[in-house]
Amino acid sequence: MAQIGDMVRYLNSVGGGRIVRIEGNMAYVDEDGFETPVLLRECVVVGQSQPSAPKEAPVVGRTSAPPTKEVVTPQPEPPVEEVAGGDTLNIVLGYEPADIKRLSSTTFDTYLVNDSNYYLYFTYMSRDDDGGWTTRYAGVVEPNIQLFVEELRREELGRMSRIAVQCVAFKRDREFALKSPVSVDIKFDATRFFKLHCFRPNDYFEREVIAYDIVKNDEPLRQINVSPVSIESAMKEKGDRRLTRPVVKKSRSSRTSSADILEIDLHIDQLVDTKAGLSNADMLNLQVDEFRKVMDANLRNKGKKIVFIHGKGDGVLRNALMKELRHRYKGHDVQDASFREYGFGATQITIR
Repeated sequence: MAQIGDMVRYLNSVGGGRIVRIEGNMAYVDEDGFETPVLLRECVVVGQSQPSAPKEAPVVGRTSAPPTKEVVTPQPEPPVEEVAGGDTLNIVLGYEPADIKRLSSTTFDTYLVNDSNYYLYFTYMSRDDDGGWTTRYAGVVEPNIQLFVEELRREELGRMSRIAVQCVAFKRDREFALKSPVSVDIKFDATRFFKLHCFRPNDYFEREVIAYDIVKNDEPLRQINVSPVSIESAMKEKGDRRLTRPVVKKSRSSRTSSADILEIDLHIDQLVDTKAGLSNADMLNLQVDEFRKVMDANLRNKGKKIVFIHGKGDGVLRNALMKELRHRYKGHDVQDASFREYGFGATQITIR
């Protein structure tokens, strides 16, 4: 578990720094003088805090040497592999129930989808009816990544009357077309979270969600309450002009990968000819053994990217892999693999 003073990197986004304080399940990380709130479970420790050494009594006639300062050398980030059509911004905010059969008591996972070749520096905020805005998450999300933002509890829903997302798009180490800053303010209806029919399929999620389009095809979108009278008036003025924008469906069936990326499918059907006689524990052990075998074979291949396809399911296998990475294979870069290529069921590891 990360502690105050530890140097950390983010599990599902770019960046990191030193933890300056911890409040509940949130860590506040100092990044170049700015404090960024991050969930503790999203922090990967890369350098532990050093306990202060006991002070020595001064010795007459001896000049003490100045204390040495720990120098942390930042690791260069691997280049981003761009995808065709990715220079058009598409950003989605999605809420996925942990247990859709128990909407009255379940929690909701909040995700930001960045379907583009751009990095996004973004802030996600909420506001209640009487107060001002509260920052719920601020950070950077990589290109073509679905980022876990927070776990939303049932009692928090009633305190949120509006949500907002602000973001700036940019690229690193290459030229790019300038995008306008985005600021989208949405009315938040908490009652929808307790109605099963409000959760619908979405191209970016394996399960049904409540999703808000923040940007579609480079155009920021807003949820606006319009009266029937104003709609009729607008139709008369604009003739047959449409009031809605087409939704472009994206196919997950085709998967392409770069030659330098090693893909390992950990689904049990890919590892054994038959599951007959195997318990759930037996199958999990086989999958973890395969993960270890691949990791051990590539530990000397610095910069090697390995994508482990584990599926989403109940998250048991992914949690087992994360445990291995925290204890047995420390120090490697870990992130969700591109959902465009693998869906939301694969983890990419870069050997360091």
